[in-house]
Amino acid sequence: MNKISPKLFLAPMEGVTDFVMRDLLTNLGGIDQCVTEFLRVTDTLYPEKVFFENCPELKMGSRTRAGTAVFVQLLGGKADPLAENALRAVELGALGIDLNFGCPAKTVNRHDGGASLLKSSNRIFDIVNTVRKKIPTTIPVTAKIRLGFDDPTVCVENAIAAQEAGAAWLTVHCRTKTDGYRPPAYWEWIPKIKEKTKIKIIANGEIWTVDDFKRCQEVTACEDFMIGRAALRNPFLFRQIKETHDTQTQPVQLLSGFFEACTVFVNDDFATARTKQWLNQLRVTDDKIQSIFDEVKVLKKPTEFKQKLDQLLI
Repeated sequence: MNKISPKLFLAPMEGVTDFVMRDLLTNLGGIDQCVTEFLRVTDTLYPEKVFFENCPELKMGSRTRAGTAVFVQLLGGKADPLAENALRAVELGALGIDLNFGCPAKTVNRHDGGASLLKSSNRIFDIVNTVRKKIPTTIPVTAKIRLGFDDPTVCVENAIAAQEAGAAWLTVHCRTKTDGYRPPAYWEWIPKIKEKTKIKIIANGEIWTVDDFKRCQEVTACEDFMIGRAALRNPFLFRQIKETHDTQTQPVQLLSGFFEACTVFVNDDFATARTKQWLNQLRVTDDKIQSIFDEVKVLKKPTEFKQKLDQLLI
């Protein structure tokens, strides 16, 4: 029997997995699909430039330079504006639309977005259904949920709502909003969802290592998985899961190029902030990077930061 290779998704993380990070990580290999950071929709139909800023890959066939497909993620509580913005994204070339029902941020939830929608399966149905009817049937509409706002038992009815509304697949972050990002992730809820639905499920949450992946695969019986924060601490994790990691490149060797790419994408102040942010994640599992982080974290001027970083990377 041939071994089935899992399909691996890079999670959309606000303020983290922007164009530069998506480009870098997909170029390393192992990632099958990406989703943009969410574009927050209220009553506004965004102009084209906003979509291109959020997803520069739209100008490249909605794919990263490595050829990895990128879906545009929208967040909001009003079905019609979401549908109008979804249509515009598709007209600009989006390969798919992902709807965010999982963001736990307090500001987002206070303004009728993200995980706050998990309190009503009817609203999930209405949003997914409205978007599904607005855009061409050839373009997938997908959704991301948590187990619930504070009650994980609602995950089944919310999954049913997404399925009946026409979602092509459903990513399940296996924690409630009130759980935040505290371990563990309750993977055991996914088989319960599968008992009541036929929708494809992407398992998400607490996959930090290859062993974590294998345990998640065993518990959920999923073929598709989404990985977020772990990708920042180990950019090669996707390839390791697929057993194709055969390079001696270390994460620290990626930092200088990442800084330069961020400078081109926005500016050197942005590059300094984002590189510090990534260093803060990488240092958790690498003592060498911890020492680098300790020396550069106080440097605010981009020229000083980059000069010191390059010295330490030699």
